[in-house]
Amino acid sequence: MVSLICTLQDHRDDVNWCAFSAQLLATCSGDKTVRVYNTRDFSELAFSPLEGHGYSVHCCCFSPCGQFLASCSTDATTLVWSMATGEIEAVLQHPGRSPVRICVFSPDSTHLVSGAANGSLALWDFPSKQLRRTSCVSETTMVACSFSPCSQLFVTGSTYGDLRLWDLDMNQLHAEKDAHDLGVTCCAFAPSIVSDGQVVQFCLVSCGQDSHVKIWTINKLSSGAFRMQLLHRLTGQSAPVLTCAYSSDGQLLVSGSVDKTVTVYDAKNAVLLYTLNQHERYVTACSFSPTSPLIATGSMDKTVNIWRVDDGYSGDAGKSLTEESTVMASQASTSAGRSKLLVSDWSEEDVSVWLLEEGMEGLVDTFRTNNIDGIELLALTKETLLSEMHIESVGQRSKLLRKVEELKNALVCSGVPDEFLCPITRELMREPVLAADGYSYERDAITMWINTKNRSSPMTNLPLLTTLLTPNHTLKMAIARWRTSH
Repeated sequence: MVSLICTLQDHRDDVNWCAFSAQLLATCSGDKTVRVYNTRDFSELAFSPLEGHGYSVHCCCFSPCGQFLASCSTDATTLVWSMATGEIEAVLQHPGRSPVRICVFSPDSTHLVSGAANGSLALWDFPSKQLRRTSCVSETTMVACSFSPCSQLFVTGSTYGDLRLWDLDMNQLHAEKDAHDLGVTCCAFAPSIVSDGQVVQFCLVSCGQDSHVKIWTINKLSSGAFRMQLLHRLTGQSAPVLTCAYSSDGQLLVSGSVDKTVTVYDAKNAVLLYTLNQHERYVTACSFSPTSPLIATGSMDKTVNIWRVDDGYSGDAGKSLTEESTVMASQASTSAGRSKLLVSDWSEEDVSVWLLEEGMEGLVDTFRTNNIDGIELLALTKETLLSEMHIESVGQRSKLLRKVEELKNALVCSGVPDEFLCPITRELMREPVLAADGYSYERDAITMWINTKNRSSPMTNLPLLTTLLTPNHTLKMAIARWRTSH
């Protein structure tokens, strides 16, 4: 049984990552902040939010002891924060000043690895905060990284679709070049090591744009060579899988997808246990608590859901958890109506719950009397509210129509591929253009940015070598095809 126990709604933009320590939960977002919560009651700490980054924060991770938190950003830095004071302990400037997409501690707290948009890797000595070694995989972006339980190896994943195994001298020990078609999105080592004296075996989970979660074995042979073998391919989600994680005992796997679902698997037997449907947009982050039966999931809907995994989880395989069976505490703010994929699917009761959430409880009886469901809600006009439903208050009518318009906008935006959204406005692009930094933007937005931001890149904060903007016809056609099909 998996139960939704609360929803955190403090971020103002996409939630990109979440991470647990023994006592804390950290989340980071496109709103440039990192937020930290106490896992006893999920109250936010006094020094939260942490506001040291200049651009979107892509990843955050606790040191194994929980005393420090690292976060990395488009601003090309990895910041190390004290969890006693909330102060910045160190600023790790990534070599080449490329946007940093991933950061991870070794289990022994000796090292920190950061990976960037230009394919570069930096291995930091954590006690001294000094750069130890660098490496690079050209023509790709590093988006995934995980240390082995022994702290002597780490695996990286990139948009090229490869998984690569490294040692602490930055020697590449193995490359699985076609691990995920169209790109890897996340990877994580299982917490345990198996050894029979001849072979040392690790387990690794990865996910990618091919909509698969894959479980691999990595064997270190007596000769010192490494061999990587696919053990299971999990296909419980229907769209690219963006995030995955093992439980602290290695018994469970969780993953989040562009199809807005969270899946929970029996990791040993590769069996789908539960599908959770409460997020309204892409699920971009997931994490297990190391000390409690809790899962955190973050989404482009700007929320973080906290789930409790109860004993006896391995009941009905593949069961889809509905709203009634998952909301187990009064703090849970995800409603029955808003958990549905489409507003047009809402029942009359869902509409009533939505009205209560939006502070329009005075209209509930009127809507119930008129049998307003989701389809009729979207069709409401000023005239029908006044003449047919007899809502006399101008203020109530205006507020209601404004909220309905927000629902319509959410319908348009929901499920839009991220590459179709302008990085500046986060809106669907109509006239995409390619700038000198290699990123595509809405023409008006990047033009205004260049005119007011002294020719710096919105994504890298580096000077643009030229202000020439090239129409991106391929992207424009792809957006047009998507709009037609949706």
